This record gives sequence, C-alpha cells and structure tokens, in this order.
Amino acid sequence: MSRVRVALFLLLTVLGTAEAQPKKRVAVLNFDYATVQSGVAALFGSNQDVGKGIADLLVDKLVGDGTYSVIERKALDKILAEQNFSNSDRADPTSAAKIARVLGVDAMIIGSITQFGRDDKKTNIGGMGSRLGSYGIGGVSRSKSTAVVQITARMIDTSTAEILASATSKNEASREGTGIIGSGGSWAGMGAGALDMRSSNFADTILGEATTKTVADLARQLEQKAGSLPTNTVQIEGLVADASPDGTVIVNVGSKAGVKAGDKLQVKHLGREIRDPATGKVIRRIEELVGTIAITEVDEQSAVGKFISPPVSPAKVGDAVSTAK
Repeated sequence: MSRVRVALFLLLTVLGTAEAQPKKRVAVLNFDYATVQSGVAALFGSNQDVGKGIADLLVDKLVGDGTYSVIERKALDKILAEQNFSNSDRADPTSAAKIARVLGVDAMIIGSITQFGRDDKKTNIGGMGSRLGSYGIGGVSRSKSTAVVQITARMIDTSTAEILASATSKNEASREGTGIIGSGGSWAGMGAGALDMRSSNFADTILGEATTKTVADLARQLEQKAGSLPTNTVQIEGLVADASPDGTVIVNVGSKAGVKAGDKLQVKHLGREIRDPATGKVIRRIEELVGTIAITEVDEQSAVGKFISPPVSPAKVGDAVSTAK
C-alpha cells in the first residue's frame, strides 16, 4: 500500500472515530449579574438582565462551533418554570445539577458577571503637555472611553454538583469621542425597554465589542474541556401504555423523565416474583426480553417508539421498559 493510501486510510479512520463519539449535551443557565446590577441600571437607565444576554450569546457561540449539543432555550425555560427556579439560583451548583438531571444533559454551565461597564480615563496628549502646563500654557487632553467585561463560567456535574471545569475571561474595548454604549453614552437600541445583546446595535458599541470578545474566549476555553466531561446516562424506567400490531409502542414516560428522540429502550414481559422465604421480600423478578424500541416522538408525559428488529413476542400493556444496556 502506498504512503498516500496509508495516510488517507489513517485520516478516514480518525474521522470515523470522531464522528462515532456523540457530542456532550450541555445547557446554559442565565448568568448571575448581582455584582454589576446597580451599574447596569445606571448605564441603561433601568435594570436589564445582562445575565440572560450573556447566556444567549454563549449558546450561539457553542452551537456555532459545534463541540457541544446545546439544549434550546424554550426547553430550558419550561423546566425552570416547572422547578420554580429563581434568579437567586443562577450561580448555585446544587440547583444547576438538579435542573441538569431533569434535562438529561452531561453538564450544566452556570456563571457570574463580575465586571460589565465603564472604565473611563482621560489622557494628556503632546509630549510637552505636563511641562507646558507648569508654565501656565496648559496641556491638551482627550477623553477615551473604555468598556470592561469580565465573566466566570463553570461546568457542573449533574450527579454531584461538583465543578468539573472553570473558565474566566476579561476583555476591554476603547474608542475616543463616544460613550461605551453609543454617542454621548446614550443607548438608542433599547426598543421597548428590553436590551437585545444579540442585536447589531449592541454589538457595534464599545461595550458590545468587549462583550463579544469575552464570550468568544469563554466558549473557546469551555470547548477545550469537552473531552474531560463524563457522559451522563439517564436511566429510564416505565411501562408500556399501548402496543399496536405494527410494532408501535407508546410508553408512559416522556421528556420530563429524560426521554428524548433516538433513545433505545428495552421492552420486557414481567414474569413471576421470587420472594425470600424468611422475610417475604421480593429478591428477584423473572423477566423475558421482548425486544428493543427506538423512540421517534416525545412529549412531556409519554413517548412513541418502534421495534428496531422483530420482537420475540408481541408487546402488551403493562410490559416494563428501561434504558437499553
């Protein structure tokens, strides 16, 4: 085999292996911005949820780069509402791990914004500025606006609430003759009062530039941690609620239990129970494997699947379903 063929074979092998490895699934909670909240309100004239804005920008970046599979915002918001998740829980690893288990993700990303706003400086220009000033002639000064953004992000283990990885980024952007959020420091892109940090209006400001740099750097750091994350396997247990002759099965567990399209579940007939003669407790259940279904549709309370090969015997209502081993 020629060297070119060998190289091509090795390259295809590596690519095939990479494609075979599923992406780690993550969700991004709105970042905590309590540290900068008063400054944000003063800057924009009202309180703005910059923590949500940062989370949205980070999700866009992670999705675009393709290292992770990221849970969409609608699914996350629905779970947060069901779990009575409050703004004060944003930086709490225990709360994040709880939400992650419900979502069935490998890790939850939480974080805090520690700097977000102005760092104005005045500088004298002209090599003789200070010397001329001492003679009463005066120096020439210019105003330079600088925006500073610093964010810390943490990846939380879904089982233990342990911090698996941490990333911190701080960036600045400066211009002369304009405020950090527009001409004279005013903000004309607020619309109906809600700050859209994904808009080009915001991105074109000095603060938007610093924010973009910081989020991009955070995403890069988090992507480098992907290989070290454990894979979280959600254990599904439920029952067959309906079985059709064509092999379609409806089960009584859905997205709320962590079921998602593409999952494979084993279907088993439940046989007799073996009890301990001394205590009367069930020590074993005799089960007969019917076959394995692949989930095709999911809602909150149920899921639909079809057998991926002919079952040993027809499925029936009350059969057990569980995560395929």
